[in-house]
Amino acid sequence: MYEPENENEISEQKNETATGGEYRYGGGFEKESIYSDAHYTPADENTVPPRYYTPPEPKKPVKKEKSGKGGRLIGLIALCLVCAILGGVVGGGFMAGRLSERVESLEQARNELVLAQAAREAAAAADGESATAATPVSSGSALTAAQLYEQACEQVVGITTEVTYTNFFGMNSSSAVSGTGFIVSSDGYILTNYHVIELAAQNSKDVNVILRDGTRYVASIVGYEKYNDVAVLKIDAEGLTPVTFGNSSSIAVGDLVYAVGNPLGELDFSMSTGHVSALDRLITSDESGVAINMFQIDAAVNSGNSGGPVYNAAGEVIGIVTAKYASTGVEGLGFAIPINDAVSIANDLITKGYVSGKAYMGVSVDQRYNSMYAQYWGMPLGAYVYQVESGSCADKAGVQEKDIIIKLGERSITGYTDLTSALHSFSAGDTTEVTVYRGGEEITLTITFDEAKS
Repeated sequence: MYEPENENEISEQKNETATGGEYRYGGGFEKESIYSDAHYTPADENTVPPRYYTPPEPKKPVKKEKSGKGGRLIGLIALCLVCAILGGVVGGGFMAGRLSERVESLEQARNELVLAQAAREAAAAADGESATAATPVSSGSALTAAQLYEQACEQVVGITTEVTYTNFFGMNSSSAVSGTGFIVSSDGYILTNYHVIELAAQNSKDVNVILRDGTRYVASIVGYEKYNDVAVLKIDAEGLTPVTFGNSSSIAVGDLVYAVGNPLGELDFSMSTGHVSALDRLITSDESGVAINMFQIDAAVNSGNSGGPVYNAAGEVIGIVTAKYASTGVEGLGFAIPINDAVSIANDLITKGYVSGKAYMGVSVDQRYNSMYAQYWGMPLGAYVYQVESGSCADKAGVQEKDIIIKLGERSITGYTDLTSALHSFSAGDTTEVTVYRGGEEITLTITFDEAKS
C-alpha cells in the first residue's frame, strides 16, 4: 500500500474529492485527463480575439521584363520540379508493382498450405481416423487428467475399520476409521499405510474394502511393517485392475503428480493435482516415532487420503500418500513414501510374511526411563536395557542388563525412540559400535546386527 512521505503530500491528497466516481484534483483537472499546455483554451470557449499574426491580402503582381539570365534560371528550376514529380510518379509505380507481387506471393503460399492440410485430412479419413482425434496414449506417455482419473477409479479402493473403545464416561463406543488403498494384483492384493489399519490389527477387527462400484469385501491383513508405515491386505476377488508402478528413483522436483483417494473418509474418489515439491524428506509420524524417507508434494491431501496412490503424468504410481503437515493454516505440504521402497516391503510381506534385511539387536528397553529418572539416579540419558535376548547379537557383543545405551554408530541415544530410529538406519549384517554406560563408566562394544523376523 502506498503511503505519503511528508505533510505537503498529505495535504495535496486531502484536496482530492470524489466526483462521479472519479478522483479529481482540487484545481479541477482530472487525473485521467491528457495534459496539455497550461495556457491552452479550446477554440469554442475563447472570447478574446486571437493574438497571432495575420498577413495582409496579397497585391496583384506587376509584370516586369525578365532579363535573359533570370529567365534561364526560372526555366532550370521548373525543369527540376518536373523531374522530381516524374521521379516520384515512376518510383511510386515501381513500389506499387513490388507490393502487388508480394501480396500475390503470400496468397499463393496460403493456398498451398490450405491444399496440404486438406490432403492430410483426406488421408486420415481414408484410414478411418478423425483428423482432430486425440492421439492414442502409449505406455509411458502422458495421460490427460480425465483419462488418469477414469483409470484410477478402477484401481483405488476405500478402507474402513470399525473400532470399539471406552469413552470418557466409561462406556463402550465405536467409530469408523477411513482411509485409502490401491490394487496391486488382479487377484486382490491391496497396498495401504499401516496406520490406516493399525487399530484393527491390534484389536482383531474387520477391515472393509470398498470398490468404485460399491462392492464391499472383508479383507485379511497379510502383513505390515510398522516403522515404514506399509501394510498389505488381501480380498477374495478376481479380475481386478492393478496399478502400474513407476520408478520413484527417477522423479524430480517440479514433476506433475495426481493424488486420488477418500479425503475426510466421505469424499470418495477425489483427485487433486500438484507437483513434486522436494525429495528425501525425513518425516516422523505420530504412529511410529521413526523418521521415514518421503518425497514432498503440493497436491491437496487430507485425513482419509492416507494409503492412496500418487500418480505421475503417465498414470504410474510413484508413491503412497502418508502424511501432511498438521499445523493449522498450513497448506500444500503433503508427503508420500516412494513406491520403490513400498513395493520392496510389500513383496517381502507377501512372500515371506516379514520384511527381510531389517537389523535386529536383541534387547528390551524400559521406556519409562527418562530425564527425571536419570537426574534422580545421577545417570546419563539413554535407552535403559532391562533384558538381553540370549544368543542375540547384543548378547554376543557384551551388552548386559541395566546397561544404558548412549550411542549407536555415530548417533547419540537419549531414549527408546532414538534407539529404534537409529536401528532402522542399519541392515542385517551391518557392523558398528555401541556405547553403553555401566557402573559409572562408558564402554564401547562392537556389534553385528541380526535379521529381524517380524
